[in-house]
Amino acid sequence: MNVSFRPHWLLALALPLVLIACGSTEPEQRTAFTQFLQTRIIDKPGIHVPKLTPDESKAFGEYNAHYAVITDFNGGMDAVLKPFGSLIQKGAIRSLNDVVSRRDELKSVQGGLSEIAAQLKQQQAKADNAHAQLTQQEDLKVVYDKAFERTVTQPANTLLEVLPQINAALDSGLKLADYVTDHKEQIEINGPTIKIQDPEVQKELNSLLQNVNAQTKTVQQAHGRLQAVMLGR
Repeated sequence: MNVSFRPHWLLALALPLVLIACGSTEPEQRTAFTQFLQTRIIDKPGIHVPKLTPDESKAFGEYNAHYAVITDFNGGMDAVLKPFGSLIQKGAIRSLNDVVSRRDELKSVQGGLSEIAAQLKQQQAKADNAHAQLTQQEDLKVVYDKAFERTVTQPANTLLEVLPQINAALDSGLKLADYVTDHKEQIEINGPTIKIQDPEVQKELNSLLQNVNAQTKTVQQAHGRLQAVMLGR
């Protein structure tokens, strides 16, 4: 009799083990992911998108796909912005003679910045669409939305505000270059020295120069806002 009942006892002991093994780990994954977003992204100044360690990836489980929405955008944004620094350097206006001699180069910088804006809008739309399709519990959603705002929305929107201001500064430089070219008979440039005989030409040139200076100051302020978002300063 004892032998005949032994399999039933073994089954009874094994059943709880099976139930435990099949239990959902989603709450633990959600808690770990929420804490990561709060402490590693939201609580830190500036923009931080850490690469996950193997242990973190294992702890987050299904939420790795949610984090990928953020990391995919930042990877795309890095690629888009790769030429940004060199374009800004090329677009810097150093002198009146520099503007005239590099007119075509300044025009090409405008084209490059327009391409960056178009690609960035595409990357942001892709991230926004992926974000909208995520299904999250409210406790995670509140934190995730803040992290998404910090790492996707703010940098994208700020840069998309800055790019037109840089383009406006380049426009002012191009207008100045065209004016000098059209009035080269009245304007003599010798290094930092500019000689103009016609008072009307001098007045118009001064107005264009003032506009360039004003636009340059606007770009510097815009760059400061971008740095504040990126670095949290």
